[in-house]
Parts: sequence; structure tokens; C-alpha cells
Amino acid sequence: MQPSPPGLDQLIKIIDPEEFSDTLQRHLLPPLHAGPVQTLQINMGLLCNMTCRHCHVDAGPTRIVENMSRETMHACLSFIDTARIQTVDITGGAPELNPNFRELVESCRQRDVHVMDRCNLTVLLLPRHKALPEWLAQHEVELICSLPHFRKRGTDRQRGDGTFQRSIEALKRLNQVGYGKGDPTRKLTLMHNPAGAFFGADPTEMETRWRTELGDKYGVTFDHLICLNNMPINRFLDWLIQSDNLGPYLRNLVNAFNPGTVAGLMCKDTLSIDWNGRVYDCDFNQMLNIPAKRTDGSHISIFELISKESNGNLSRPVMVGPHCFGCTAGRGSSCGGATTPIE
Repeated sequence: MQPSPPGLDQLIKIIDPEEFSDTLQRHLLPPLHAGPVQTLQINMGLLCNMTCRHCHVDAGPTRIVENMSRETMHACLSFIDTARIQTVDITGGAPELNPNFRELVESCRQRDVHVMDRCNLTVLLLPRHKALPEWLAQHEVELICSLPHFRKRGTDRQRGDGTFQRSIEALKRLNQVGYGKGDPTRKLTLMHNPAGAFFGADPTEMETRWRTELGDKYGVTFDHLICLNNMPINRFLDWLIQSDNLGPYLRNLVNAFNPGTVAGLMCKDTLSIDWNGRVYDCDFNQMLNIPAKRTDGSHISIFELISKESNGNLSRPVMVGPHCFGCTAGRGSSCGGATTPIE
């Protein structure tokens, strides 16, 4: 038997094994299966200009080794072709810091593939990225921008002093080139993470409040707001342990389990690729080193060959674990926001 990935052993010790097994297997197994891949999420590396407290990928300025090569990027493009991928979701770290970022975006757009960029906002203020907002708009890249809170205190507490002000400046630059104005080709979504061991409020009420606060005080507009539950892995897991919040937070996740969230889980139509080309069912499994279940390999080049044989229909069992309760609590939480319809 292989050892549990880093962090999972701590989660399993906190959650009663029988309680975990009964709840998860009753609702997610046997087994949770993915269908055809519609979205390829590509993590271009862990290099980032920030070191955020809630970061589940443990990114930062020192992660210079873990960055996707051009060869691996082209393997992803080959898979996009053979699997007929509709959407590419580019993430990191700060994916814009990878020297192959622009080539990946341009190659996807040439294929008429929709591109999403998960941006931390402050990277847009770096001198070498001064013209990046215009370039992103030109290529009709949808932006998913992380902003922990509409107030300075909540954002700076998670991401460091001065982050909120820099984020507002970046948002204004994006507004100036047409983002956040209702244009579907220049869509700007803000992503909120709760600043502690709790869940976000009602998403509809939150979006109304955020529009008012950011619009009235700073003249900033956006198209949509999503809220992600903080996942108990990596840096946020460390904080939960240090603050004695791990047990209560995990039990809150289990108690808030909603079977209605399962149908909309991102792992059912998404593949997550790490900087080295390895394949996972989701970004969170990637961080816990739980590869996608294929007996004949878990690298994107192998999946490309399998996709050719199956015409892109890669039905496969999804690997699950205690951290999956982070995606199934309340209205659900995924990289696209809630997984249940908002009434």
C-alpha cells in the first residue's frame, strides 16, 4: 500500500474514519465517474509574486524550479487537439510569470478554444506586464481574479500589507480596457476566499454587496463574483493546525455536506495538469499528489494517446478523499464557484 499523500494522514486522523467512509461512500461512491473532458486546467507553475496565507498550492517567489517547460506545454496543446477541448483554464502560481504563457494563450485562441486566466491582480502591476491587460483583452481571455475581500483589512490579512490597494489599481486598469463592463469577450470574475475557518455567505447577497462597495468607493466594476471554500491542504492546513481550527473546520465541512453539489463538481468534466505534465482529477488532488486513475499512465502525453483511441471520451473513476468535503459543503465549491443552482 502506498503512503497517504502529504496532509491526508492528518485529515484522516481528525475525521472519524467510519463517519468519513460512510458519508463519502454513500454519496460519492461507487464510484464517482467523470465524463468527456470539456475543460483542461493547466497549472503553469508555482512561481508567484505573492505568498498568500490561504494558498492551497504553496506558491511563492522562491518556486522557480516548478515551472512548465515549452515541451510540456506543447503536449497539452496536442491533447487539446485530440480531445477537442472547449476551454483551457490557466492557473499557477501566477501563470503570467511563465515565459510560455503568451504562446499558450495564442495557440489556444488560434484553435478557437476559450481561455481563462486565474490572475492574482498584483502581477499586472509588475513593470514587464504593464501592457498585459490590453494584450489579454485583445485575445479575449476571461479573467478570474482573486480578491479575498472588498475591504483592505480582509485582503491584506490574507495576502500581505498593501495588496488591497494594488489590487484596486489593477482592477481599474482592467476596467479601462473593457473588462468588467458586461462584454462577454472581456469577462471579469472576482474570486473570494473566506478569511478564516468558515464558509462564505449567500453568493447572491455577497455579489450585491461587493458591487456596491467596490463601485461606490473605488469606481471598480466586475461581471461576476464566485466564492471558494478554503481547502484544508498545504498552507491553509498549516494555519488550521497552528490555530487549533483543524478539527472544527473539518467537522463543519462534513456536517455541511450537500448531495446536490455532486453533479456539478469540476472533476466530472475537467482534467488538471501540473507543471510537469502529470494528470489529476482536480487542482486539489494535484496538490495532494493523488494522480488521475489510469492503469496505463498519468502523464498528459499518455492521456493524449488514450484520447485518440477513445475520441476524447475519457470516462474514468474520480479519486476522492477527505478534502473532497471542501467542494461538497453548502452550495458547493469549485473553480467555477457554487456547484448547485442559485435560486
